[in-house]
Amino acid sequence: MSDTDSYSVQMLDALQSGQVDKSNKLFAWALRKDDDDTLYNLAEQLYGLGFNKKAQRIYEKLLKDYPDEDELRTSLADIAIDEGDTDAATNYLDAVSSDSDAYLQSLLVAADLYQSEELFEVSEQKLLAAEKIAPDEPVVLFALGEFYFMMREYQKSINYYLDLIKRGIPKMEDVDLVSRIGVAYANSGKFEQAAGYLEQIHTADMTPDVRFQLGFVYTQLKDNQKAIHTFEQLHDEDPSYSSLYPYLARALSDDNQVEAAYKVAQEGLGVDEYNQDLFGLAANLALKLQENEAAEDYLKRGLALDPDNQTLMIQLSNLYVQSHHDLANVDLATQYVQRDQVDPQVYWNLAVSYVRLEKNEEAQTYYDAARPYFEDNPDFLKPAFFFYREQGQPEVAVNLLRNYLKLQPEDEEMVAALEDYEDQGY
Repeated sequence: MSDTDSYSVQMLDALQSGQVDKSNKLFAWALRKDDDDTLYNLAEQLYGLGFNKKAQRIYEKLLKDYPDEDELRTSLADIAIDEGDTDAATNYLDAVSSDSDAYLQSLLVAADLYQSEELFEVSEQKLLAAEKIAPDEPVVLFALGEFYFMMREYQKSINYYLDLIKRGIPKMEDVDLVSRIGVAYANSGKFEQAAGYLEQIHTADMTPDVRFQLGFVYTQLKDNQKAIHTFEQLHDEDPSYSSLYPYLARALSDDNQVEAAYKVAQEGLGVDEYNQDLFGLAANLALKLQENEAAEDYLKRGLALDPDNQTLMIQLSNLYVQSHHDLANVDLATQYVQRDQVDPQVYWNLAVSYVRLEKNEEAQTYYDAARPYFEDNPDFLKPAFFFYREQGQPEVAVNLLRNYLKLQPEDEEMVAALEDYEDQGY
């Protein structure tokens, strides 16, 4: 029987055409009848297709016949790692001696094993041991680059990727190394270097993730036009890529294209209806377009999905304060003030609403709570001064007034008020 007529080939053909029962029968015949080289190739292909158990059966059969073939042990260890059987993986790898031809591969597999167990220091040791044995081996250099990339040690990862590129290897295991370097620079905050690499990437290698990174880099470089162009390209290629919408909307808004930004935010919520960032962004854009009811609706919808989202709550509270919906603001904000970590803006907003509702005792409670946080904010200090003055607390009022005038020394009305207090001995 020729290789093309082997049971292994027939089994793969049946498997790929969806004939599961037939492929299982042919697999059994392959185990009995096909030669060892054909079986080994079948195991490699089955493993690549994700049929781990069948590949494992072949490797185990071959290992019984060839107990000195340590490459079979590393393959079995790989499968054991995929299946979560760390004990079996460890046993296979421990059986590979340091003088074996497969020892280098066993170190790489061991590194994967320890990564899966989050024993990253041990994983690094295995990779460095592999590098010591084979310092010019591309697979080892790539494994180290990927390890340091995963660990966010980006400069180390960049060094390994650059080493591979200098050796004429721009891609490993379908990973474009120029892309990796660009993303590594972006993740480490070196945006100009990141742009330099990401802009070099060929169209065929410009995946949605890489294009998103390039758009993100442009936003960090404050290059709105390039950011908009890049995110719009990504949108055209993959409108389901939900992460693009907040960035594209912000870039358009920063470019004074508010209506376009609003449409993007709305479309984004159609793609990802649980995106809290988009609810807040859509609300802000609606406010810029004087669509207050729409803004309120977006904020309420976002809070309905995540009642603990204090950012959205403060946006809604601010809207209520600006719209003089003070009862609604009190109902909303009082739900949050008992929490361990409260944004001081909540105190300020409650103070304003209680003043308008003529509930001065409650207003003072929240003005007292807010004061330490807004001593350098003139928008807070001026109305707070008037409140404490009306409550007959001149010492507090004068202190607020002096702080205010440090920030706004040309406010003649307030300068005169301070002079009056100083004439009274304050």
